[in-house]
Amino acid sequence: MSQVSYLSAASDLSSVGTPTLWAVTIIGVLLLLVLDFLVTRRPHEVSMREAIGWSAFYIALPLAFGGWIWWRFGSQQGVEYLTGYLVEKSLSVDNLFVFMLLLAAFAVPAVLAQRVLLYGIAGALVLRAVFIALGAAALQTLDFAFLLFAIILIATAVKLLRDAMSGHQQEVDINKMRSVKLLRKVMPVVDDYHGTKMTVRQGAKRALTPFALVVVAVLATDIVFAVDSVPAVYGITEDPYLVFATNAFALLGLRALYFVLHAALSRLVHLSYGLAIILAFIGLKLGLHWAHGIWDSVPQIPTLASLGVIIGVLVVVTLTSLRATRGGDLPEDRKVVAERH
Repeated sequence: MSQVSYLSAASDLSSVGTPTLWAVTIIGVLLLLVLDFLVTRRPHEVSMREAIGWSAFYIALPLAFGGWIWWRFGSQQGVEYLTGYLVEKSLSVDNLFVFMLLLAAFAVPAVLAQRVLLYGIAGALVLRAVFIALGAAALQTLDFAFLLFAIILIATAVKLLRDAMSGHQQEVDINKMRSVKLLRKVMPVVDDYHGTKMTVRQGAKRALTPFALVVVAVLATDIVFAVDSVPAVYGITEDPYLVFATNAFALLGLRALYFVLHAALSRLVHLSYGLAIILAFIGLKLGLHWAHGIWDSVPQIPTLASLGVIIGVLVVVTLTSLRATRGGDLPEDRKVVAERH
């Protein structure tokens, strides 16, 4: 394939997403968000039974949707959707651990935790939509977009691996967070939580609550997560609709999944290694795809093979993590989270 024909192909992204399907999906996502906000309108501690019930719902729903994609559009789109969903869900589990650290650092009361998570999920959905649109535009206009995505993913993988090997995988110091420092300069901050209120009246002025700070901190981390996750799923499928669907379904169930996995997450000490391998692998896949568009002799990695590699890596790091923490020996940052819960 010549460079000219490759550019022409890149500028015409195919998608299963018709205007009707896009509209129905977006409305469905918004309705699910509204449902979550209604469920959390009265702050309460989440029971394990409640968390498991909602988690089962938010796992069954995307899997059923994937079955419909497979039946309606064929096995290729079905495999791309399921693989993309698995990648996004894996990345979102790591994101959950960062959320756990933030909630612990801000000493968020247990009754307010799910509302903080829900604000984070809503913000993440908006940011992912923006990044997905930018990614689609890049693929349509830049002949090196796949190479750029590959570089981003490989650089992220190297950082994850370096942090994991240094023993400082995830750390949160709220006094050093730029978003928190900026808010404290703009408005005064009270010491105590006042339910889900963002601001309270302090004398003649309004003041921010710690709840507002932690919500902004979670939203700020969403930006970093979007930079990693969107190129990763574009490495699985070039269909913007499937990219959006996998991101939306992976994020929607995080509120309930947090309460199911909060104890297990502290034991997944090797998850960063696994995610580094997965991101590097997808980066390699993107790089080969870009090169194949210029030189036909360059091989490509099939999506089905990618699914096998991703599942294999996740199984291995889960088993090695459980084995490594069998005696209760956790890194210091994970001990903080485990003790809090």
